[in-house]
Amino acid sequence: MLRTIAVKKNNELIKDLEITELLSGDFKWYWIDFHEATEEEIEFLRNPLSFHPLAIEDCIHHLQRPKLDYYDDYDFFVAQALNQQTIKREEVNLFLSRNYIVTFHHKPSVEIDDVWNRFSQSPNIEQWDPSHVLYHVFDKMVDNYFPLVNQIDDTLNEIDENSKGRSMEALLKDLFDTRHDLLSLRHTISPMRDLLYRILNSQRLTSILEKKAYFSDIYDHLLKLTEIIEASRELTTDIRDSYISINSNETNHVMKVLTVITTIFMPLTFIVGVYGMNFTNMPELNWKYGYFGALGLMFIIAVGMTLWFMKKGWFK
Repeated sequence: MLRTIAVKKNNELIKDLEITELLSGDFKWYWIDFHEATEEEIEFLRNPLSFHPLAIEDCIHHLQRPKLDYYDDYDFFVAQALNQQTIKREEVNLFLSRNYIVTFHHKPSVEIDDVWNRFSQSPNIEQWDPSHVLYHVFDKMVDNYFPLVNQIDDTLNEIDENSKGRSMEALLKDLFDTRHDLLSLRHTISPMRDLLYRILNSQRLTSILEKKAYFSDIYDHLLKLTEIIEASRELTTDIRDSYISINSNETNHVMKVLTVITTIFMPLTFIVGVYGMNFTNMPELNWKYGYFGALGLMFIIAVGMTLWFMKKGWFK
């Protein structure tokens, strides 16, 4: 499906015109939004809009890397939003010219919807133009990155504090899931940062140069997000190393206790083995107090070795 909105010379808004009416009409500028477009609607990109085949191919084959392409009468942008529930990337394609902007997305876009509603309800239509719409779309995308980044930051703090006393296995699972989410965010935010850097340093985007301060603000937000993500990734590494170190230390302690116990029982096992051979010529077997003597010897050996190990600090 698609929707259109046009601005007349007197700044009056007209909605839901046919594309042919937009192209033939005398409008100040217009906005066409393709949402879950059918094959018939995709054909409008070729005719009558006459966009380049490579740009149309990028629209059809979604999940392209954020980028900027220059064409004769327009510029083509590929941007990526993030789904707030699944943290999955959702591509938004934009064609920008002096007198129009065309947006194309396969899935519903809360960013496009928000800017569309703000524009259609704005009392200051004269302040809007295609580059202003582009700025608001990008700004809304970047603003929606922050809740996801902050949510991951809260999750890391919870894992680090472990106030609920969860097991180490559960914490490590959540930690690796969080690292995966951070990687997904990084694969979206870093290319978007590079895209904004290219926009700010391009001399061909004359309409955007007039609003360079606005796009610089978006770029600053992306730099901040990049720093937060890198800091969070380092924190996950520190937490992982700490948990692995704690787990190794606990394992070593358990092994040490088991080794001490085994060492204590080694001479006792030796004594039991010697006197359990049942040879005929073993004088101790006929001794009246032999049984109690053997038990006493084993008791003395066990207590003595235990006290010695305690003195050495092996039970701490």
